[in-house]
Amino acid sequence: MGGRDYICGRAFVAVALAPPSRAEALWARSPAAALFPGLLSEGGGFRDGGGKMAAPGEPRSPVEGEGAAGHPASWGVEVVFPSGPAAPAPLCPHGPTLLFVKVSHGERETRRFYACSACRDRKDCNFFQWEDEKLSEARLAAREAQNQRCRPPLSRMQCVERYLRFIELPLTQRKFCQRCQQLLLPDDWGAHGDHSMVGDVSITQLRKPSQLLYPLENKKTNAQYLFAERTSQFLVDLISNLGFTRVLCVGTPRLHELIRFTASSDKKCNLKSLLLDIDFRYSQFYMEDSFCHYNMFNHHFFDGKPALEVCRAFLQDAEGKGVIMVTDPPFGGLVEPLAVTFKKLIAMWKEGQTQDESPRELPIFWIFPYFFESRICQFFPSFCMLDYQVDYDNHALYKHGKTGRKQSPVRIFTNISPNKIILPTEEGYRFCPVCQRYVSLENQHCEHCDSCTSKDGRKWNHCFLCKKCVKPSWIHCSTCKHCAGAGHSCEGPNRGCFICGGLDHKRSSCPNIGTSKGANKAVRKQKQRKNNKMKMETTKGHAVNHTSGGEKEEEGEGPSISVLLNELRQLHRRCWLRLIVSFVEAGKEWNG
Repeated sequence: MGGRDYICGRAFVAVALAPPSRAEALWARSPAAALFPGLLSEGGGFRDGGGKMAAPGEPRSPVEGEGAAGHPASWGVEVVFPSGPAAPAPLCPHGPTLLFVKVSHGERETRRFYACSACRDRKDCNFFQWEDEKLSEARLAAREAQNQRCRPPLSRMQCVERYLRFIELPLTQRKFCQRCQQLLLPDDWGAHGDHSMVGDVSITQLRKPSQLLYPLENKKTNAQYLFAERTSQFLVDLISNLGFTRVLCVGTPRLHELIRFTASSDKKCNLKSLLLDIDFRYSQFYMEDSFCHYNMFNHHFFDGKPALEVCRAFLQDAEGKGVIMVTDPPFGGLVEPLAVTFKKLIAMWKEGQTQDESPRELPIFWIFPYFFESRICQFFPSFCMLDYQVDYDNHALYKHGKTGRKQSPVRIFTNISPNKIILPTEEGYRFCPVCQRYVSLENQHCEHCDSCTSKDGRKWNHCFLCKKCVKPSWIHCSTCKHCAGAGHSCEGPNRGCFICGGLDHKRSSCPNIGTSKGANKAVRKQKQRKNNKMKMETTKGHAVNHTSGGEKEEEGEGPSISVLLNELRQLHRRCWLRLIVSFVEAGKEWNG
């Protein structure tokens, strides 16, 4: 790091540590002010990107309408469901679009727009249309042509015919193309000759297609994280013990596979299942009565009325008795469209009941992160959250056996009474005789709250001022008058771009996003080197004297960035991370 870099770095540190009254004057006199205009906020602190601001031009993706905890954000967009009769929504390749409105400072703008219901990123589906926009016939024709091009290459009937032909082939002729993700018939071999293939596909492999198909791990669109064997087996055992005979699997292909595999190998198992999923690749592995190509964000059946009737018949069989819905939506999706869809499925289920029956609810297992609890209960007040931690095979973090904050945050929300659900004691769950339910081992009963209050698997502490239990890392703030994280901002999160500090856009739409990605990668590497170095050193304090001992600067060379990082360790996490990103970006420019 050069001498000019070091001078700018000291300017950042001085402003960050100075009182707000002096910060602005110090920043104005520093050489870094000219290099990073607009970085200092009006309150004397550095801007960060914690806001939920939408892009200034075209509206951003739908998910930005909710905060991290699932509550409506004061920045971004919100989905709009008209209360009265409305014109049909325009179609994109993923079915009917949803109506959104931009939100700024908690207030809705007057002009609304249509966007894709399934894709958060405009790169995946770039559909956009203002609500009051009039389209020409040419544009409508072009849109229809685009929708047709995006349809699956094979119709549902063609997939069924190919599957029946495939299972009749000898084992040596059953091949699966890994590049095209397609079962191959002998006539297809020539076109896939140079592709990577799986040969000798057995019937057992055909019954577990999720092990042949590559997971679609785009968390903004598909988020196809598959249940671990432990979770799938627990759900199957639980559903059987509760007396259900039919399972509507909405976005849970691994559970659907296990149910069908168990039913085929165990004559005592009488479970049946129907899979509704947006991944059309499953069409080539199942008959029409086992799979429907479906978008859970807009209740759209891609194969039209025949698929809708398959779902209706499944739900209404035996007058709707013995059926449960298990759903595992993408975590980045909005809760409200999902709730609207699930209520439509509930209404479809109720249509098959006689009027003289007592009011019942469709039993549901909704699998979602625990911090969406309040949002889910807003739409389904009868739901409660179980302590069972759901884990996934292909997710780096959501794994069973981790402790503390590294535990999986995914839980099961259900309208089934929790005293009927037994969690496995061999996995660390215990029965609370006061709450009459199974809870995690660290979830201790609070005599003041009269409940087992922990949500994340750790032991929570009771705050007598807030009159509730809070996370163990939280402290009561006398300024905010409630408990919060130790490094929280009493003035609330700053709004603006994390990269350049501008208030008119978010980080994702910043014109400097390209350089930021490289900077973030360099920052992560630098942080790793710093952590490795700190493990080898014995630090007696957080402050470092850069002018002491034998430390000398040679021809404009200042201390290394790790030394400067030690000086920043006491700053708020967002503040010093923003500084490091700025150093790396500036360093690239200065070094040519």
